[in-house]
Amino acid sequence: MENNFKMVAKTLFGFEELLAKELTQLGAQNVEIGVRNVSFTGDKGFMYKANLSLRTAIKILKPIRTFRVVTEQDIYDNIYKMQWEDYLKPTGTLAVDATINSTVFTHSLYIAQKTKDAIVDKFRNTTGTRPSVDLKFPDLKINIHIDRQKCTVSLDTSGDSLHKRGYKTATNIAPINEVLAAGLIMLSGWDGQSDFMDPMCGSGTILAEAAMIACNIPPNLMRKEFAFERWEDWDVDLFEKIEESLLSKTRDFHHRIIGFDKSPSAVTKAIENVKNAHLDEFITIKHEDFFKTQKAGHEKLHMLFNPPYGERLNIEMEEFYGKIGDTLKQNYPGTDAWLITSNLDALKCVGLRPSRKIKLFNAKLESRFVKYVMYEGSKKAKKQV
Repeated sequence: MENNFKMVAKTLFGFEELLAKELTQLGAQNVEIGVRNVSFTGDKGFMYKANLSLRTAIKILKPIRTFRVVTEQDIYDNIYKMQWEDYLKPTGTLAVDATINSTVFTHSLYIAQKTKDAIVDKFRNTTGTRPSVDLKFPDLKINIHIDRQKCTVSLDTSGDSLHKRGYKTATNIAPINEVLAAGLIMLSGWDGQSDFMDPMCGSGTILAEAAMIACNIPPNLMRKEFAFERWEDWDVDLFEKIEESLLSKTRDFHHRIIGFDKSPSAVTKAIENVKNAHLDEFITIKHEDFFKTQKAGHEKLHMLFNPPYGERLNIEMEEFYGKIGDTLKQNYPGTDAWLITSNLDALKCVGLRPSRKIKLFNAKLESRFVKYVMYEGSKKAKKQV
């Protein structure tokens, strides 16, 4: 059996515990929560499995060296000393990205350049041939992380961010990130045991992620490529075996997933994306204005949506959020309604008291993810039953 090694899965602020739970359920060992990341150990097969399966991970890094840095020369010298021939052919291609938390090193692009120079110089001096840079499709993607005086060199196992699932070809204004959408659904506690609705579904991301969660479909099966597929030790047979094993664990779903949007172009895009994801049998999308709709039937409904924040759309926000509250109160009894917004002033105009409020970020916008419980009849009647 192959040796286990350490990996670090990066995630969004507030999703660390969700990601740790996902990793534990997948079978990761030594799971430790950090800030916007979770570290764990596993073997090569588990690295493949984690990239295919994790809903709340943005990237999975494989640290290969850590050293102390005080000057720029320390970076160059330590990178130069490494056995890069174990990871890359002299004629191969590479890309480097850097993240920095330091008062001494302040320019991430410069650090990435310094790293690239050290690797290229090492190959040129030892083989007479040098790798070239390819920012789009490199054979090896390297991540440098400097935290004060500690520098960690990692191989990027994922390549493109894992939110790029591969099913979304059409997007709207301000589309929600797939990792954020999946994390919101998981944070809301929906487990596929009731109907699910996104009443302002845009390009359908929340709907697609909900269907994959309900059916236990791995989120990244449709990705064109992972970075590890270009590595020297790429094992296609092992990868296909893991894909098959994951697919054998999908489950049936016996409720409905419904999406509304009042924009005809959004509905067209959402239908297209859901079809690309092969999820159209589970999802119904309709051209409807949420404020003119009402709940169908008496079954419990789980609602989750990402309303406009007023960042890019010309809408009277206070009035709009007031209508959200009125529609929920009057037309959606027996519903748990969750929404995320960065417009904290407009949120006050919903006029309902949230039963939960969670601080998150949508891209760089500080946001609140809130839950409103709409009882059947009045709250008082509910308590007297």
